[in-house]
Amino acid sequence: MKILCVIPSRIHSTRIARKPLLPIQGKPMIAWVYENAKRCKALTDVIVATDSEEIAEVITARGGKIVMTDPALATGSDRVAVVAKQYPDFDVVINLQGDEPFIKPRMLEQLVAPYLAGEMPEMTTLAYPLHMDTKYHEAGAVKVITDLNGNAIYFSRAPIPYFRQPGVAPVYHHMGLYAFRRDFLLHYTTLPQTPLEKIESLEQLRVLEHGFKIRVCLTEDRTLEINTPEEYEEAQKFIYSE
Repeated sequence: MKILCVIPSRIHSTRIARKPLLPIQGKPMIAWVYENAKRCKALTDVIVATDSEEIAEVITARGGKIVMTDPALATGSDRVAVVAKQYPDFDVVINLQGDEPFIKPRMLEQLVAPYLAGEMPEMTTLAYPLHMDTKYHEAGAVKVITDLNGNAIYFSRAPIPYFRQPGVAPVYHHMGLYAFRRDFLLHYTTLPQTPLEKIESLEQLRVLEHGFKIRVCLTEDRTLEINTPEEYEEAQKFIYSE
């Protein structure tokens, strides 16, 4: 089983300027992501896909591999697919976002666990228990509900499911971390955008709307994804531990 981890990292960000290069506790954000991924023994190789020479220099200075991609590409998955096309002998391709500086190696292992067990789902993603008191109604916290086999039924920024009766439901806090069977990744990037994907602004809904499945792998670990200035400030005090 050959697993390629691709970290798409573009220099322009709508919310935080030059985000991948911002220092977190003295080290560029993209360096955190790359170095943590490299520690995962389940991965065959790790590559950063970027449109920035500055980002490329940060990675190559650490002995890492980069692929330069077109800044006009619409999504991170498109950048990952460009790299995947150059590595036809790989079975699985991970899309690890460049704003996950505190990703843990074991979380990547949990993401690809079905593949390592001999299964070949089209796609997997990672989620952890949802904090119902603080995150259930928060639009910034993407929720995912699953079927009895652990496959995603729906992802939403809305509070799902609706609790008409008290009980326990399979609802989790979704992380924007994905693994694809390589052939499916290349097919996925050819699929047209879908209505729910557009209105929720959640790219993964395209997979479900076209009739494919996403296996939801669970973790107890939580990281700090950097999407806002407040989260960036919080990252300066975040204690990273394996």
